Amino acid sequence: MTDPAVTAPSTGDPVDRFLSVMSLRGGEARTTEDIFVGQSEPMPGGRVFGGQVLGQAVIAAQRTVPEERVAHSLHGYFLRPGDSLRPITFSVDRINDARSFSARRIQAFQEGEPIFSMIASFQTPDAGLEHATPMPEGVPEPESLTEFPPGADLVHPMSTRMLTDRPVEVRHVLPAIYAQADPDARPQNSAWVRIRRRLPDDPALHRAALAYISDHTIQESVLRAHGIAWTRPGIKIASLDSALWWHRRARVDEWLLYVQESPSASSGRGLATGRIYTRDGLLVATCAQEIVIRVPAEP
Repeated sequence: MTDPAVTAPSTGDPVDRFLSVMSLRGGEARTTEDIFVGQSEPMPGGRVFGGQVLGQAVIAAQRTVPEERVAHSLHGYFLRPGDSLRPITFSVDRINDARSFSARRIQAFQEGEPIFSMIASFQTPDAGLEHATPMPEGVPEPESLTEFPPGADLVHPMSTRMLTDRPVEVRHVLPAIYAQADPDARPQNSAWVRIRRRLPDDPALHRAALAYISDHTIQESVLRAHGIAWTRPGIKIASLDSALWWHRRARVDEWLLYVQESPSASSGRGLATGRIYTRDGLLVATCAQEIVIRVPAEP
């Protein structure tokens, strides 16, 4: 079946658009499968933003589990570039419901072809062992940093979308690499991130929004390791897969520190990992992403 074209959310407020695309239309409830449909944020290049699909898939899966069970992990693969002008159909397969855990397989389709596949696990919260890697010390406060570094508006036409028209506010701890590379060529990146204004209190929405945020800036740890800026002529980057583990509850409309590093790059692929902390140092999530990255030789 071919999906009809849809109009992207028309509101000029990026947070309103975010909430709109996260509000999936419930479809046909089946015995072992549930169908939901969502729309996409407008994107300059026409390709669906990967973090959006992650967040929507979490929302779809959450609707099929008991309310007391919360998402604690996801593992997803980006199979094809999505078209941001067409709706996305999410099929949720209820593959397991145990005493404390539920597992769901989520497939995202456009025009009958899969563009994304994910398995997510949900748990009824329980008491247990507790420890966490501490937040790095000496990180500047977000108020001391700027969202729009010098030269950011000169990068390319996507600058408006990536800097001024996204629902996520990003303030880099290290010098931003929008317009020029990091001269220190280090495989680390850090940024303060948050949704631009207050969201509803729904914990499931905040967990989905954290998945959305996890796709921001994490690729930069790979670029920094090789002294590459986003403006490098001919560079091509695409996400291959993504994993996320929610450890503790957090609000995404409050500042979160996203600490990232790239342990390896080889065979045209780069791996990046990240830890997300609340402002008071609580580790709330860990994530990993592998990208395909093609960098032509400099003239």
